[in-house]
Amino acid sequence: MDSSVSPRGAVPVDGAVPPGEAAGSGTDGTGPDTATRADSANRAVTPAASGAVPGTGQATGVAPELAIGAETGTDPRPQGAPGAGRKSAQGGRSTRDADVDLREDAHADIREEAREDAHETGPGHDAPSRDEGDGAAPHDFPGPASARTADDSADAAGDASGPDAPFTDEEDDDGAAWGPEDDRTEETLRLLRDKRRAHRGQRRRDLAVSGYVALLFAVGYGSTLGYRFVRDLEHLAAQDGVTEALRRALPAVLLLLACGLALLAARDALWRGPVLVSRPDLSWLLSQPVRRERMLRPVFRWTLGLLTAAGALCAVGGAVLLRLTGLAGLGEALALCAPAGVCLPPLAAALALQVERSGRAADRVRALTSYVLLAVALLAGQAAWAAAGHRSTVLETAELWSGPWGWAALPVVHAVTGQAPGWPVAVALLAVAASAAVLHADKAAGTVPTRRLRARAATVATVTSVLWSAELRAARLAVTEALAGGTTGARRRLRVPRSRRLAVVWRDALALLRAPERLVAAALWLGAGAGTAALAVALDGGTRLIVLAAALALGWLGVARLAETARLETDDLRRSSWSPFRLPTLLLMHVLVPVAAGVLLALAAAVPFALQGGGRALLLMPLCVPPFAAAAVLAAARGPVRTELLSLGLVTPAGDASVFVFLGWYAAPFVSAVGPLTAALGLGGVLDAGAPVSSLVRPVVVAAGVTAVLLFAVVRRAKALVRPAG
Repeated sequence: MDSSVSPRGAVPVDGAVPPGEAAGSGTDGTGPDTATRADSANRAVTPAASGAVPGTGQATGVAPELAIGAETGTDPRPQGAPGAGRKSAQGGRSTRDADVDLREDAHADIREEAREDAHETGPGHDAPSRDEGDGAAPHDFPGPASARTADDSADAAGDASGPDAPFTDEEDDDGAAWGPEDDRTEETLRLLRDKRRAHRGQRRRDLAVSGYVALLFAVGYGSTLGYRFVRDLEHLAAQDGVTEALRRALPAVLLLLACGLALLAARDALWRGPVLVSRPDLSWLLSQPVRRERMLRPVFRWTLGLLTAAGALCAVGGAVLLRLTGLAGLGEALALCAPAGVCLPPLAAALALQVERSGRAADRVRALTSYVLLAVALLAGQAAWAAAGHRSTVLETAELWSGPWGWAALPVVHAVTGQAPGWPVAVALLAVAASAAVLHADKAAGTVPTRRLRARAATVATVTSVLWSAELRAARLAVTEALAGGTTGARRRLRVPRSRRLAVVWRDALALLRAPERLVAAALWLGAGAGTAALAVALDGGTRLIVLAAALALGWLGVARLAETARLETDDLRRSSWSPFRLPTLLLMHVLVPVAAGVLLALAAAVPFALQGGGRALLLMPLCVPPFAAAAVLAAARGPVRTELLSLGLVTPAGDASVFVFLGWYAAPFVSAVGPLTAALGLGGVLDAGAPVSSLVRPVVVAAGVTAVLLFAVVRRAKALVRPAG
């Protein structure tokens, strides 16, 4: 055995690192989670054995200098103390053997103290489990060994791959486990309530201040915007044919929203989830002899309540929209939107909990995300097709009765069209499904494996910390890594080019083939942009410019998804050492694949316009791709976030304007591409019916000029990145 193992078992004092939070242990996000059960037992027993207050890290009965020193092989406790007199064998026994003996002594001390407490307070002090109190047969208390068993049993057979795979037992000789006599749940919760009472008032004051600021913004800015939105909506609904078009498209739109909610909840559970525990609670509370369900169920119930409240508010907002557009009366709309608002969020929370606690469910979500996105895109196309007058009643009926996503929409469809037979049955089915899902999720909330809670707590901590420093790229990388779950891309291959000048292009194309979700996301963004552009063509004046800018922004987001390799190149400049080109030339080469793939996707999005007589879309849509690709690469080359711009001290009557300077610097590539193209397309008359061919000259010239300027800026920024400091 290796006798160089670092000593463990020290009594934690103020300022000490919580158990399980050592660097590289996998609990702080710096290393893999490879802890064994012996390590878990050691971390869990140490505070209790030393008399530490659970959750505080303060020793109550042992001085810091009496920490157990495994390197000496002796027991520093005074004679007469529980467990004193036992000595680790010296000479021939390793530090690991001495550490095992010390942990066994700690377990014996816990049980001895529990028996003394039970003798002093009388029988029945051993804190029977909740099931025992209900007359059910007693069960083992979930100590370290049984907690690990719960972790492993949460994963079905075949779920032994990826970061969520159960770890193996290399040291399973200590047999550490807690019994019912070690239950300290009530004492721990009572202590936490007492300790947190002093901070509860401060937390309420902070929440009150935040709510007051939000209310000021809502009243000061939201009231004016809301009034204008209501007026514009009423004006739009008063136009001929708009109300009927909305009525025809409503079933597909409702199905799209329900499917989008399910997808959002499932994807969110891959990196956060409805049971989110802070890292201190994970390190201190769940390592104590406490019942996991008493700690985790309140978290799930709080998330469930927030989601249900948000769903109810959305139902009220939907009813108001139906009233403003003249589709239904306010009272009827409120009554029939309520089932969807109250039942869909609990179903989404139950789905998210299942994804969070099961590695197999998480893998299914990752595998099916692309197909669900495709279904959402098809529903969007169906809604547009129905609004144009091509409605399929048979297809809508099948979709509305296919599951909870359709059952929630049937009452609303009845309120709008009056043609939804059987909608009370759908409401009953929806209520039963939501109730069953919530009951099952509430029982299963306490079985979320600790390693998954630890991984999500580390991801959320990383995202929160980098967001405070405005490092949006770092936050996105953390979330992307959690969403991927350690899985590798498809092992597709391309023939290696003979010329080294094509190495960057070959590498980018191969990366895109091995990450098809980027291509799917780009196609969806470009499709949404094409649909928004179709709406802009039907408008005029300032409204056309606003909608056209939104369409171009969606297109930019789609093309930017194709330039991920450029961002990876600039995240760490040492990665470019493989390339035969210098960094400026390398970044210019990274523009080629996004342009080629984006042009193909734009041509596919322009085909429906060409079939309807808008042949010039086959030129205008691909024309916007090169400026977008150049802007995306420029955004990748802008370097570290300049947080000093947030503290320039630009005092104005409305407050400090430094934040707007920072936002302008951050959004400069995006604005440089979208702004000129919006002016060239919206003001040049090229979108008007019957526009002459000469109107195409301005968009072509502007697109070429903007692309050249952005590529020049890319070269300058690349040289600045590699220029020595000072």
